[in-house]
Amino acid sequence: MTSASTLPDDIEALKAMPRERDAQLERMQNVVDSQKAAIATGKAEIEHLKLLIAKLRRMQFGRKSEKLDHQIEQLELRLEELEADEGATPVEIPKTPRTAPEQVQRKPLPEHLPREIQTHLPESYQTCTECGAQMKQLGEDVSEQLEYVPASFRVIRHVRPRFACSCCEHIAQAAAPSRPIERGMAGPGLLAHVPVSKFADHLPLYRQSVMYAREGVELDRSLLAKWVGHSAALLQPLVNALRLHVMAATKLHADDTPVPVLAPGAGKTTTGRLWVYVRDDRASGDMTPPAVWFIYTPDRKGIHPQEHLESFSGTLQADAYGGYQAIYETGRVAEAACWAHARRQFYELHAARPNALNTEALSRIGALYKVEENIRGKPPDERRAYRQQHARQLLDQLHAWLTTALETLSRKSDTSRAILYALNRWDALTRYCEDGCLEIDNQPVERALRGVAIGRRNYLFAGADSGGERAAAIYSLIGTAKLNNVEPEAYLRFVLARVADHPINRIGDLAPWAVAAQLPART
Repeated sequence: MTSASTLPDDIEALKAMPRERDAQLERMQNVVDSQKAAIATGKAEIEHLKLLIAKLRRMQFGRKSEKLDHQIEQLELRLEELEADEGATPVEIPKTPRTAPEQVQRKPLPEHLPREIQTHLPESYQTCTECGAQMKQLGEDVSEQLEYVPASFRVIRHVRPRFACSCCEHIAQAAAPSRPIERGMAGPGLLAHVPVSKFADHLPLYRQSVMYAREGVELDRSLLAKWVGHSAALLQPLVNALRLHVMAATKLHADDTPVPVLAPGAGKTTTGRLWVYVRDDRASGDMTPPAVWFIYTPDRKGIHPQEHLESFSGTLQADAYGGYQAIYETGRVAEAACWAHARRQFYELHAARPNALNTEALSRIGALYKVEENIRGKPPDERRAYRQQHARQLLDQLHAWLTTALETLSRKSDTSRAILYALNRWDALTRYCEDGCLEIDNQPVERALRGVAIGRRNYLFAGADSGGERAAAIYSLIGTAKLNNVEPEAYLRFVLARVADHPINRIGDLAPWAVAAQLPART
């Protein structure tokens, strides 16, 4: 405190003292504000790092899933062990009939399975061992047992007799039957089995080679690889036809996924991409056959989807990848965003650190999905009207709530990023509400990529860019067969037995939906 004796007598000097003190207070306040800002930034960074660490731990020790997969798997494993213990316990036949069943009623064995009849006769069934009289059959007891016979090979021997005329020496002989691979020893069934085992059942070729060796058939991995290459080349015209069918749609689902590719001579891997485009309008009541088209590229440059979609006009439902922006700018393709991606931003936060805000966000987005449950498979006009009545209000309320919540948060926080992801794409996220043909999310393409992700963990990488291209071709045919409820291996066997001699201008006759009636349904 300043005493009166120390104050200057000059009036101007007295006036300057409060100004100097205010300036000093302002400087001190600036220092405090900067320290507070630094502390807030540090807290935001700490929360971000905690979130990142939690996310990486989930990626390291478990699948990136929005379901409680780990807990479910543990419960299923426990159930499996209990059932195995039950099966290992000796069965005691009760002395008295049970009054109530103790387990779920066993389903009858499928009628389509082949039956091998084994008749068990008593040692003496013609004459009675007691009195010597002739025995007669009273009936029989029949029980069935399910058995597994390992996959077996068979050799098809093609015999073509030659006939000669005794007068003019004319020789007649049937033409050699067509083979998928000229002078190749593999039949269409084996040629179909190898790629389906790799790309649908996720068994690398070297594992298949070991399995075949156990059956006494030595098939080197390199030979299997050549068969896959020959098959992919034979099937390429059919893949091209699938592409034309997919691109003729007015709505497409698109995405891409990384594929490690072995760099020649370097012993390292580069990252290629598998792009996938799905045509599936069944959810909006359109019964046009669904199809999926995969294509491989050595990198993720935006020029690739621009080339893939050069002939497409309509609505593209995809993620926020910047490479699609040039396509939207042409004006012939409209953007529809994916609510599953927007939801995932909040789910990652909720999984790491649940709070009232991200819980509320998940609840509001969940309400949008409940609306969709009531209109799946309905015509577009009915879907649009229902969404306008039930979803539009929810969307408007969600937008207002997100905008208000954003004002209370630091723009550097992870929650702000999740909110901005949705707000910055709001027009694309809500376009589905105006068009009954569109979906709320990009799940059709997510399902198409699921098999690729599983296979990638098993066979690790493609051997070269050409291997990625072959994988794309086989994935296209397997994925389209599944979408049309056709068993993939039966389909490829059917096609490989015919495609070599099939007219190229009628290749569409071999599409999965065109031959589905002749093949077993997918189980």
